[in-house]
Amino acid sequence: IGITSIDHVQIAAPKSLEAETIAFYRDVLGLREIPKPEELRGRGGAWFEIGNLQMHIGIDPEGWPMSKRHVCFLVPDLAKAKAYAMSKGIAIEEESVAEGLSRFFIRDPSGNRIEIGHR
Repeated sequence: IGITSIDHVQIAAPKSLEAETIAFYRDVLGLREIPKPEELRGRGGAWFEIGNLQMHIGIDPEGWPMSKRHVCFLVPDLAKAKAYAMSKGIAIEEESVAEGLSRFFIRDPSGNRIEIGHR
């Protein structure tokens, strides 16, 4: 197959939590929202850009079980990131070190798991 990189990651949100989930990534995590292609705008959701990677929020039907699927965002200062998350009332789900990556996990308003890590 010869895969060399990742273009984008997509997570999901139910229609009822679309605005809250988009605001979480844009306003709380500070990701830069980019315009979706015209032909995809009617589907809802949003696209964000982090360096040369994109993260897309797609809209799914209501109700699904919590999952361990996640995206991992790297930060330069893990303690500062954890303190910021807690100051926003975000619960820290788990903390650990694995393969040289210190990390903690949180959930967005739609229940998507997010890993915040530092090497």
